[in-house]
Amino acid sequence: MLNVIIIMTFFLLLYLLSLKFWYAFFFTFFIDVILTISNIIKIELRAEPILPADLTMLNGTGEIFNMISPVIVVVGVVLLVIFTLTSIVLQQKLSKLYSIKIRRKKRLIGIMMMSLLFSGIFWINHQGSISNTIFKFFKVNNLFYDQKQGARMNGPIIQFLINIDITVMDEPDNYSKESIEKIMNKYNGEAFKINQSRTDWSEDQTVIFVLSESFSDPLRIPNIQFKRDPIPYIRNLIDSTTGGLMLSSGYGGGTANIEWETLTGLDMSNLSATLPTPYTQLVDRQNYSPNITNLFERKTAIHPYVANLYKRKDVFSKFGFDNFYHVDSEDKLKYTDKIGNNPYISDESGYKEVLRLVNETENKTHFIQLSTMQNHLPYEKNYYSTLDYPFEGSAINGNNREAFTTYLQGIHYTDEAVNDFIKKINEIQKPITVIWYGDHLPGLFSENNLKKYGLLHHETDYFVLNNNFGTEKLKNTTNTEIISPYNFPALALKQAGIKVTGFYALLTKVQEILPSSTTDPSSSESNTYNGEKVFVDQDNKIIRSDSLNNEQKELLSDYLTIQYDLTAGEQYSAKWAMKKIGSE
Repeated sequence: MLNVIIIMTFFLLLYLLSLKFWYAFFFTFFIDVILTISNIIKIELRAEPILPADLTMLNGTGEIFNMISPVIVVVGVVLLVIFTLTSIVLQQKLSKLYSIKIRRKKRLIGIMMMSLLFSGIFWINHQGSISNTIFKFFKVNNLFYDQKQGARMNGPIIQFLINIDITVMDEPDNYSKESIEKIMNKYNGEAFKINQSRTDWSEDQTVIFVLSESFSDPLRIPNIQFKRDPIPYIRNLIDSTTGGLMLSSGYGGGTANIEWETLTGLDMSNLSATLPTPYTQLVDRQNYSPNITNLFERKTAIHPYVANLYKRKDVFSKFGFDNFYHVDSEDKLKYTDKIGNNPYISDESGYKEVLRLVNETENKTHFIQLSTMQNHLPYEKNYYSTLDYPFEGSAINGNNREAFTTYLQGIHYTDEAVNDFIKKINEIQKPITVIWYGDHLPGLFSENNLKKYGLLHHETDYFVLNNNFGTEKLKNTTNTEIISPYNFPALALKQAGIKVTGFYALLTKVQEILPSSTTDPSSSESNTYNGEKVFVDQDNKIIRSDSLNNEQKELLSDYLTIQYDLTAGEQYSAKWAMKKIGSE
């Protein structure tokens, strides 16, 4: 009923504005059809409906169309043409039958009333507001972290609207300028202690973050059996260096969210349930966006694809990247080879781009982020000339079996490319630390119960290493078997054995003392904890915050307070978090 009321109110508002019945009718109808089709496609690809944050990607429509069937695009264009022509003909032929004389005063009053009603969408999640009360009366369920179930229960229009009114974070009870200054002084002292066993930064210190698109060890997926291992080199590397499992907040998507965590050192699960995409919903709001690039003299981002999605151009500019290499950038990618018929630039080309930039940079500290694309969906059967990794099992239905075979071949090519990349990194005569990780699993395992296997479907693989020129390789450092993306900045500096500032001393303590956290990875209709922040211990078991000891609770409070200040508060600690090593 509420969905119908919203649609009818929208139609009536358009009619009062235009006084053209058929134009208003068909425009409303077309918007509803497009929203329905878009939701079907997005739920199939990402297991979530259309959200307000997706509107920022409309300037990347060309790239979005490349990910869906051309038939759908053609049908959409045909429908638009039919609706337009039909509305014009009917308006001309039947305008007298559907013409209602409305006095100007009543028309203006009607427009104002309906505009006022629609303004309520900005208060839907504010307890006690009129719109919040109306939505509660209609039993709307605010399922922000189970968006698919929310759309099923509420309807896609209402689910879209409840995501407009967002809160970044809940304010901590102890938040004030004085409390922030106290925390900063505390971790400046911790930095001094940590730095007693760390070395100064080299003039050409280099740190590389590699996000490997959709990479995850398939042998860990329940209900699948393999005859051959597609990733033997990476598996051995994880066993022989600092490495293990990374908790991903996404399944089948969410790359930009993982990037945000790895760059900022901040935790997605600390944010409000109403803020699912920091790149598009948060970064613009911040005066300052502290991140790991602040520590370096040169900072470079590489994404061998287009850059319109998730507002990466704007975000990386605000983050302080000097160069952002993508297919449309002024600074052209030098390596763009692909494998077979795969439309995406290969991982091997991405690694060559990194090596080129490392070798051309002299006497400068350098941070490089590479986000690959080779293993991005879709996974067509004709991508590769050979498919050498057959499998058996019930986790994947018939529609996805061929796609998964292609995916397995793709991650094998990734394994070979990583092997060559690390060999070349070890030959470079400057200290280099590499953090390599998969961002999320591909969304192909539709037959596995996500409530039962939710955690396993939100764990990818990672390793951290120094090259042969750097400091001694580390293994089995504190709390590294299972980590979260926000742990990577502190872990990179620890692996390199170099000094930290007060902010990174805080992140180091978080990595060493707190168990890693994420949003509850279970996702089902009966999951009563969906969206709750949970911790995962080193035995890969989910624990709740009341299981933390006093030291961990105090540290968590400090971390939450600083994150609130940086993301939703007054940013008293922003310049502190952006300090370089040795700066005042």
